[in-house]
Amino acid sequence: MSGSNGHAHENGTSTFVASPAVLGMPAVPQLSAEKVKDLVATLETPFDARVIEWRVMNTTKNQQPVRGQVVPYADQRAYTDRLNAVFTPAGWTRRYTIHTSANFERSKDQKIVAKVLVTCELTIFGLGSHSATGEEWADDDNAGTSAEAQSFKRACSCFGLGRYLYYFMGTWVDLDDHKRPKTVPKLAGWATPAGWLEGLRPYTAGDPKPSEQTAAGTGGNAHSLHNGEGTNPQRSTLVREIEQMEEALGKRMYRGLLKTLARVWNPSEIQDPAIQQKVLAHMQAAERGFRRAEAAVSKAGLATFAEILRSLKMSSLDQVDNLKTLQAIVVALEGGADQPKQ
Repeated sequence: MSGSNGHAHENGTSTFVASPAVLGMPAVPQLSAEKVKDLVATLETPFDARVIEWRVMNTTKNQQPVRGQVVPYADQRAYTDRLNAVFTPAGWTRRYTIHTSANFERSKDQKIVAKVLVTCELTIFGLGSHSATGEEWADDDNAGTSAEAQSFKRACSCFGLGRYLYYFMGTWVDLDDHKRPKTVPKLAGWATPAGWLEGLRPYTAGDPKPSEQTAAGTGGNAHSLHNGEGTNPQRSTLVREIEQMEEALGKRMYRGLLKTLARVWNPSEIQDPAIQQKVLAHMQAAERGFRRAEAAVSKAGLATFAEILRSLKMSSLDQVDNLKTLQAIVVALEGGADQPKQ
């Protein structure tokens, strides 16, 4: 495992640790603001299209041919390769903490099963540290591997690495008999290294160029452009900014805020700019809340985190659909408060 050189087991918790002291490395000099900016810009550059894969997130029912909603992703090896290329293997380290939660009733099949929770603390010498949590149902044969990869990639995104993938909202394509995509969407220019370095970006203030309005490049909002939203740049921009929040928040919180604040399921249905701004502000607050929760988990411990979720009859942050509950979780994690009550 790149960046790790030891392990320990204590009370069912596995921790992989590496540090400059262990590696015999000298203290890292303080980087200039300009150097930090350059390094972050390098990390933010999209992956080469050859390492991008496509995952089917949803499928149609009772429809022929069967269609699936696909989103792009990169294997964690692509993240490791980028870190090694920019900082060398000695320039960064990661620390994993693994914990198994108490049993919960899974909503989709009412099966009683635990979850594997993994926290990854990623340290890039000279840039600092970020931590994030991944999770998977324990009855999955690859639960540990999946949760580990998820936590690592989420921690990387805090530095900007792979962050651009959050702009994709999913594209519908035909599937074969094994529910695999028959074809995959073409990446828009902004999602390629060359296009990014030329200055292309998703969700600009003006309407996307026709060449950028591919299904994969619109972030799921091509329908909005064809419904007349492009005639009002300010409104179009707000709608797109709201749409791009779905990936960061998850469907529960995203849909919950839309329903509570605007009484709609689709941002393009919001006509009042003031409500659009209110929805966006609440979603941005929710994203910050999730980030705070993920950071607090590493300090409070996964056992405490699991107990807080269980008190709310939840097994995951993905089930939170309102800011009040999210705030209660964050307060309990950060302040050692009593477990929140519904």
